[in-house]
Amino acid sequence: MSPHRRAFLKSLVGFPSLVSLSPVIPPLLARTVLADSACPAASDNVLVLLQLSGGNDGLNTIVPVGDDQYARHRRTLRFQPGEVLRIDDYAGFHPELRELARLFAEARLSVVQSVGYPDSSRDHEVALRDWHTAQPGHEHADTGWLGRALDSATPASPMSGIIVGSIRQPQVMTAARTVAPRLHSLQQLAVNDLEPAVYQSPHSPTSGNPLLDHVRRHSRIARLNRHRMGDVLAGSDRRARYPDSPLAAQFHIIADLLRAELGTRVFFAELGGDGFGGFDNHANQRDNHAALLRQLSQAVAAFLDDLASTAWTDRVLLVTFSEFGRTLSENGRRGTDHGAAAPLFLAGNGLRGGLIGPPPDLNDLQADAPVPHTDFRSVYATLLEQWLALPSQPILGRSFPSLDLLPRRDA
Repeated sequence: MSPHRRAFLKSLVGFPSLVSLSPVIPPLLARTVLADSACPAASDNVLVLLQLSGGNDGLNTIVPVGDDQYARHRRTLRFQPGEVLRIDDYAGFHPELRELARLFAEARLSVVQSVGYPDSSRDHEVALRDWHTAQPGHEHADTGWLGRALDSATPASPMSGIIVGSIRQPQVMTAARTVAPRLHSLQQLAVNDLEPAVYQSPHSPTSGNPLLDHVRRHSRIARLNRHRMGDVLAGSDRRARYPDSPLAAQFHIIADLLRAELGTRVFFAELGGDGFGGFDNHANQRDNHAALLRQLSQAVAAFLDDLASTAWTDRVLLVTFSEFGRTLSENGRRGTDHGAAAPLFLAGNGLRGGLIGPPPDLNDLQADAPVPHTDFRSVYATLLEQWLALPSQPILGRSFPSLDLLPRRDA
């Protein structure tokens, strides 16, 4: 998007409103914003960031069944060694992560263990702000790390971002110059037949209506994207491949957007933000956590399997995160409380695979929670440098060591 166009959008509806993706933004305007990033080079990679909202219990996700401390402190929530999907003698996947265990065996899933940051917050809003901005402790940070990444992309390597689902504007996608629209469904991209007067030459006299003039200038691009999305929607016979869940619906939208070649290189989705506290399981955790992990496992596998027969199969990487983990001990209500370190998943082709980083040390606790061993900003630095081919230091504010997660783009 050119600087002149950004200035126009800012003057038209107010930049904060546009960045917040308020429903008052005309759908056609959102569509023409998307159209500017169409037709990327085939070598460009795609990052899908998935937020597990509420604070995922990492100890019941990748379960340390070989550690006596785990069984000792979890009387009702613990899993027996024979219940988990074993990775090795020490750990296994939660029983509901069957599809992720399959991807792990196929080297299409990596688990980065004990991820967090020093002196991490256990307040939801503060911790999410820290993860979104990659600037812990900066209360007034106004952009997210992915927003800054979008801003830093050059015209030769165009990028744009889309937020999929009903989550309110996530700060991680907030940028100084780049617009990241939010989509609830693909129907928002279906351009209806407009009045003939709209489809005038870009050189026609201005009407005095900035929005109408904007639409006229970009009508050809909007038409092109209409046909792309129309072809995808008309030919989409893949719905049966996805389970019936909110997260699977988000991934189905992302897969269709990829097929339409709109040029989007960063997507943001969420699991657990649609009520009932999501992963914030202070009471009766076992069943609720199991249902969320089942949804995660089935949806991620369906998404990767859907892309397996396309040109995108080696170009999409999905990464999960949660604002914090949970305490080692149960809290007396068959739940757990806010903690610190937790594992995150990377899913896609060409991964190193396996367990990455040291497991949580249940003898090294801070306020009853495992302490982090891997800084989340090292994960971000790796994604920026090795997957998105962007310099991480200007985006993250300082240098962080990369992790052995991915092959380099030029490998």
